[in-house]
Amino acid sequence: MQTATPAAGLPAPTLTNWISIAVLGLIWGGTFMVVSVALRGYGPLTVAGARVSLGALTLFALQYALRRPWPRFDRRMITYLLLIGVLNTALPFTLLSWGQQYVPSAFAGISMAALPLFVLPLAHVFSDEPLFLRRLIGVVVGFIGALVLIGPGVLQIGDGLEPLGQLACLAAAMSYAVASIMTRRAPPIDPIAFAALTLGVGTMVLVPAMLLVEGVPSIDTRQTTLAILFLGVFPTACAALLRIVVIRSAGSVFMTLVNYQVPLWSVLFGALILNEVLPLRFFAALALILCGLAISQWGSLKRLFSR
Repeated sequence: MQTATPAAGLPAPTLTNWISIAVLGLIWGGTFMVVSVALRGYGPLTVAGARVSLGALTLFALQYALRRPWPRFDRRMITYLLLIGVLNTALPFTLLSWGQQYVPSAFAGISMAALPLFVLPLAHVFSDEPLFLRRLIGVVVGFIGALVLIGPGVLQIGDGLEPLGQLACLAAAMSYAVASIMTRRAPPIDPIAFAALTLGVGTMVLVPAMLLVEGVPSIDTRQTTLAILFLGVFPTACAALLRIVVIRSAGSVFMTLVNYQVPLWSVLFGALILNEVLPLRFFAALALILCGLAISQWGSLKRLFSR
């Protein structure tokens, strides 16, 4: 069944939409830690190429098993698929994998938390999601919460290639923002086919680049190989499908609520899995992020709880 064409005037986010962004926050919150593990044994293009190709295979298999329909491949549809495939997979995956060689995962997390600041004006100008003062205040409060969590030191300009790594992470966030707006504006298409085809485009770009620059990869340790398999199935295939469903039904601005959760989950995973000490600023950041979420989505939350 195909999704409807986005229309002016967004419906209120459903309970399913809220659960979806909570799940996405959980998945993506652990992604930077897993990417760091994969980079111990593989090059950045290999990590990016492997995760996107594994994600594409997973979704194509799911589409075949469920017999979901293909879209009509006219010029407009092909243009959207090509651009979204590059901007949402090939380009940001490469930028993040390369950038994380030179910056801590905390900076990668904070660059994703900045994504709503890119999406808000883009959605106002190019999509059907007007910029309200309350929404802007909520996004800014949430971003301040992310800064409190990570700490101001992560924003300092580094030495050597670190500044380029920081720019690469921010460029990845901008790429995701543009892709999010285009996903909202794309013609009607089944979400599984949409996710599979855009990851397929990313595969066609990344795999030749990987072979040209880094050559045919050899199997590394079990830990790094399992990290790549995990990246392909969960943060890539499953998350790409959920992301498209949320954007098409609730909008790209609502989707940005995921990005404030990413640094929260990153810190929690560090405390629970790596036995790191949970900093006191975590609780202050959590309060600010929840406050920002409540401000920006106050109307939707009231309708949700009134049910």
